[in-house]
Amino acid sequence: MKNRKITIGGKEYPCRLTMGALVRYKNETGEDVSKLREEDLSGQMMFIYCCVKSACNADGVAFDYDFESFCDLLEPEDVRAFYAGMDEKKTQPQAVTKRT
Repeated sequence: MKNRKITIGGKEYPCRLTMGALVRYKNETGEDVSKLREEDLSGQMMFIYCCVKSACNADGVAFDYDFESFCDLLEPEDVRAFYAGMDEKKTQPQAVTKRT
């Protein structure tokens, strides 16, 4: 996922999938992100939270929101935009490595 921004409380923050986000999600929920279901709203919000928190940490951007405060400020269109960005990644051609 390329560097994206998400607006929380009127301020833009970096938001992208990182290895740290995957680890944070596992630590917070006890489950691997591969088990995340579309109908699990809390899990979906936790995944976005972990992506923002990890990207901010990696980029040296202060991010002081706890999970519930983050959700209070997150708008439905931000959630749609986040997952639309994830879908863009899936539709781009992937490099294939042939072994000879």
